[in-house]
Amino acid sequence: MKLYYLPGSCSLAVNIALREAGMSFVLDKVSRANLKTKSGEDFLLVNPKGYVPALKLDDGSVLTEANAILMYVAEQADTDLFPNPGTLAYYQAIGWLNYIATEVHKSHAPLFDRTATDEERSKARTKISKVFDLLSSELQQRDYLTGHYSIADIYLYVVLGWGGYVNFDLAPWPVLVAYRERIHQRDAVQAAREAEGL
Repeated sequence: MKLYYLPGSCSLAVNIALREAGMSFVLDKVSRANLKTKSGEDFLLVNPKGYVPALKLDDGSVLTEANAILMYVAEQADTDLFPNPGTLAYYQAIGWLNYIATEVHKSHAPLFDRTATDEERSKARTKISKVFDLLSSELQQRDYLTGHYSIADIYLYVVLGWGGYVNFDLAPWPVLVAYRERIHQRDAVQAAREAEGL
């Protein structure tokens, strides 16, 4: 398998999950400037959507969208990175994945957008603060989102790290700081970060 990635982006979550699952894969870095990969591929031919992550399977088919790839990895590997299908915990975990994608991840977009106005950035910071308040409240009650380390935690770990890129300090939420540090110490996380030069 081949994972197309940008260092520190949401593709890092897939990189970590693949390592947690013990799956064999190679990395191919995508240039943000011209959408060419380090190996020389035109990334738009791999993923016409134009963004990472994309996971090329051994048969040549390609999966896109972080949540879909994370679920694929969790379900293909013999791990407990996601609850069993059909259980209440499974649907709760899907809910967390969706919340991270639509509320936590998406809310950061104006902070990365160089064309965003000060008002748009201010609104984004207010929204992120409310989201972090909710997450902090949830994680005061347990170590992980579903009570057990999963791909949802991996994804949230990555997004919580984006504050360093956009000058958004996580310190006002010590529960989230401790949560992120707990995940940061995992071997697969360290290996993925090192592979991406982070």
